[in-house]
Amino acid sequence: MHAMHAMHALTLETFKLTKRFGAFTALDSVSLKVRPGTVHALLGENGAGKSTFVKCVVGYYRPDDGAVLVDGRECDIHSPTVARDLGIGMVYQHFTVVPGMTVAENLLLARGRIPALIDWPAARAELSAFLATAPFQLDLDATPLDLSAGEKQKLEILKQLFLKPRLLILDEPTSVLTPQEADEVLGALRERAHAGDCSVILITHKFREVLAFADDVSVLRRGALVESLAVAATTPQHLAQAMVGDSRAVALPLIRQVRDIGAVQLAVAGLQVMGDRGELAVQGLDLAVRAGEIVGVAGVSGNGQRELMQALTGQRRRAAGSVRVAGQPYAATRRQNRELKVRALPEEPLLNACVAELSVAQNMALRQFDETPFASAAVTGGWVRWGRLRQRARDWIAEYGVKTQGERAAMRSLSGGNVQRAVLARELAGEAALLLVSNPVFGLDFAAVAEIHGRLMAARNRGAAVLLVSEDLDELLLLADRIVVMSEGRIVFDGPARQADRRELGAFMGGKAHVEAPIPVGLIPEAA
Repeated sequence: MHAMHAMHALTLETFKLTKRFGAFTALDSVSLKVRPGTVHALLGENGAGKSTFVKCVVGYYRPDDGAVLVDGRECDIHSPTVARDLGIGMVYQHFTVVPGMTVAENLLLARGRIPALIDWPAARAELSAFLATAPFQLDLDATPLDLSAGEKQKLEILKQLFLKPRLLILDEPTSVLTPQEADEVLGALRERAHAGDCSVILITHKFREVLAFADDVSVLRRGALVESLAVAATTPQHLAQAMVGDSRAVALPLIRQVRDIGAVQLAVAGLQVMGDRGELAVQGLDLAVRAGEIVGVAGVSGNGQRELMQALTGQRRRAAGSVRVAGQPYAATRRQNRELKVRALPEEPLLNACVAELSVAQNMALRQFDETPFASAAVTGGWVRWGRLRQRARDWIAEYGVKTQGERAAMRSLSGGNVQRAVLARELAGEAALLLVSNPVFGLDFAAVAEIHGRLMAARNRGAAVLLVSEDLDELLLLADRIVVMSEGRIVFDGPARQADRRELGAFMGGKAHVEAPIPVGLIPEAA
């Protein structure tokens, strides 16, 4: 379709590409072709081999077997410099911009070879001419400290486009973008590909992006290529099954019971929280969550969501404002969590909700090890009945499908999904009245995602109040009854999820929409 334009875009082929790390085969004889002038999506669960594949292509890894062919010729890409000379560029998932340098300096630095003395008038003229043809604009004199997360991602892409790549590889490029920014970036790159300027490999986990912007799609599973076909010839269900390898593991529709919303369980008023650099990260925030509802908190990363949840769970001091749970002042103490049935599933639970060196059973017991019937006396100095706690851990391991060598195994030995399951088993014990949840399925496989989503919905259906922070808008639209948007530490939107418009939410997330004083739905009197 694009062959007549594909003069600059290259053809990439791999032949039985294999990479091992000791006895583990991360990439197993992968033969894949990227057509010139196309967008080729690469799908696969965590550990499927996507990152290993592209790192072999760009020279960060030397494959143990197989070959990489550029325009039909085998190439020994033994370093990123060789890849760059061949016209292969990559935008990584994590920012690589230099914070103290301007946009202009970061762009020039991308070349890798900088003269000792820069002719700045000539350099600025060249950069201005480049930006005039670029898909998006940035101020050459701005530094990354002045840029939003979305603008930093655009700078990462501009750094590569400045090198005039023949193949551009993008690793989860939209994770810090609003929906509008994501569509803008991917749409612009698709146009460049179809014009023959470059070929594109897009690593993503979002089926919507694959269907909307990719021409072809390949699926890796456990290091092997299991599907490679035109996007027009497939469906999300087929791709999901290919990723998982078992149709039974593909997520089933969630059952959201129709129920009356109950009393306010969490009431936040005028909350102010300081950030890591001494700035005000949460600014006068008002929020309420009622029994029997999931309130989703949307926003681009870095707009106060992390600090909000840390303040609610007692991991960060509150500078001002009040927090009440079930009408009582709440300081997030262990006693209050027990009495008010407040539970939390924080981001990165292995770091924030577990003791990695303790066993699975010991971590599962952290909430109740000093309560009867697990202690001889619920006072300091009482004996802990570890036999009972280990038996309960075994029951939870079976009920929640935690894959472990046993309840005595160290928590750090579990995979991310199994850590999530183990923590969720502990936090849902005793039917929590309030759940505080942050990015609960980040980086997890389909089975774990489906199970955790189902558990959260079941808690909501039982009448629990759930506050869910997620950087994945699709997750919030799937689970939430209400969605609030945080921007620059404030709530700028609050409305029913079923009436939410993706583009409107994206405008609020990007700070481009303005509201004088959004009325939080959760704070409207019940009589209204």
